[in-house]
Amino acid sequence: SRASERAEDGLKADLKKQVRALKGQVESLTNANASLTQHLSVKEKQTRQVGALKGQVETLTNANASLTQQLSVKQKQTRQAQCCDVVTAEIEHISVPALEELESLGVNVQPPSSVFKTIQDKLVQKDHFAAAGVALPRYMDTPDVEAVKRAAEEFGLPLMLKSRKEGYDGRGNCVLKTMEDAEKAFDAVNNPGGVYAEGWVDFVDELAVMVVRSTTGESKCYPTVSAIQRDSVCRVVVAPARAPESSRVLAQLTAKAAIDSMPGATGVFGVELFICRDGSVLLNEVAPRPHNTGHYTQDACACSQFENHLRAVAGMELGGTDLVVGAACMVNVLGTGDMEGTTAALKLAMGMDRATVHWYGKAPAKKGRKMGHINVTADSPAEMEGDLAALMGAVGLKMEGEGKGGDVFPPPPLVGVIMGSDSDLPCMKAACDVMKEFGVAFEVDIVSAHRTPVKMAEYAKSAAGRGVEVIIAGAGGAAHLPGMVASMTPLPVVGVPIKTSTLSGVDSLHSIVQMPRGIPVATVAIGNAQNAGLLAVRILASTRRGLRGKMEEYQVKMREAVEGKSDKLREIGYEKYVEGMGNKGGTVNV
Repeated sequence: SRASERAEDGLKADLKKQVRALKGQVESLTNANASLTQHLSVKEKQTRQVGALKGQVETLTNANASLTQQLSVKQKQTRQAQCCDVVTAEIEHISVPALEELESLGVNVQPPSSVFKTIQDKLVQKDHFAAAGVALPRYMDTPDVEAVKRAAEEFGLPLMLKSRKEGYDGRGNCVLKTMEDAEKAFDAVNNPGGVYAEGWVDFVDELAVMVVRSTTGESKCYPTVSAIQRDSVCRVVVAPARAPESSRVLAQLTAKAAIDSMPGATGVFGVELFICRDGSVLLNEVAPRPHNTGHYTQDACACSQFENHLRAVAGMELGGTDLVVGAACMVNVLGTGDMEGTTAALKLAMGMDRATVHWYGKAPAKKGRKMGHINVTADSPAEMEGDLAALMGAVGLKMEGEGKGGDVFPPPPLVGVIMGSDSDLPCMKAACDVMKEFGVAFEVDIVSAHRTPVKMAEYAKSAAGRGVEVIIAGAGGAAHLPGMVASMTPLPVVGVPIKTSTLSGVDSLHSIVQMPRGIPVATVAIGNAQNAGLLAVRILASTRRGLRGKMEEYQVKMREAVEGKSDKLREIGYEKYVEGMGNKGGTVNV
């Protein structure tokens, strides 16, 4: 038993030794694990730090590459500019400091940076032209909402608010109608460039003139045009402007004065103006580039605005700016949201004899995006009217403004039918009927040589400037009207002797045909206003193929009518034919 106890005690002692040994191993393993865990944690942190550093390095590398690329592009552009004879711009919203830097390197920039600096900021532009004495709408700097309210109190409502910079195609314009909307309107156009206000202009028509000025100092004006705006976007241009000749000339003088006031101004400038109800003309804005209102020049003038811009900045002789056609118009094609709707006007124009499509090749056709324009030319404004109305309809416009912009005013007449008294109208009606039959635009008025001599003189002197090309004048008795008008107008005058109760019109005929040398008046038979109308149509047809074709058709109808009567006479004999003529007398009607 003692032996077994000793054996058991030994076994327990061995087990304790093994337990102590195992505890030592566990503690050693625990310490090793803790050390490893700590090591891994440090390594993980180091790994994350390395990753972050790599990201920063990559970001810096990319930024450096981008900066290097930008510097490279700028250097390339600078070198390219230095290799050019002249550098110009197609829009005013560009970096003036960049242009100034090019100029400091000796690059020939046209127009110079100073012009862009003046025009870019519309308030600076206004101040410059005001100092130069150019007629402008009332305006005021409005840097905050309170200033807008002060402008509204001074100028009244509605009030036009405009962004001083970056405004384009209606963007940057807002009409303030009520004081309650002052903050909203201000926020709509406010940008880092600031805001200014213009007093509302009660205008009759919006006009535009393209002015081109060479580095040699030579300058020319293109014709004054009517610019039809819808929601502050130019949609239609009509040349020449459908405004009095005096207003068209005043617009050209105002536009030229504005451009001449800017030192070194070169190239082509789009000048927008208002004609007010009192006949005055106010300058609206100026753009130092080829302009939407000058696109018609591509097909209506000997030298387009684009070519003349290049001639001007290169110091070449300027090309012709006059119209080489009787009339022209431009219709802007804006995106409708889909290409099918957008191209509807183009398809219509392709069927018009004198329409030219200018497609920009853009896609997609975003709503309101300028996709192209269509130019139409004609021998006169009246002959262009049908195509213009059709194209406007195709782009969703009507000839009347519908409160959204200016109207397209009726075209001026080609023929003026005048007479000394309303008693002459029954006779002169025949001339008017001929105009309607041939689709010739005409006007009718009473103009007495003796009772309204001032009106007669004004009519004769203004007719050509208004677009009239032939005057038909009816007069009885002394019949001075045709000759007096002919002495004061360069237009052809056709006199109609009116039959009177005293001498049956013979006195009228003798008065008209006995004009002195140098004052020609064409004359027809007594009371034959129809022939006067036909003669006016033939005068117009000498330069109009379409009208000449209508006259040929008219002659065919006359021949067929006479041949029909001839056939009938031979068929039924003269006795039955006379019976069928009814109560017609024996007087020959010429």
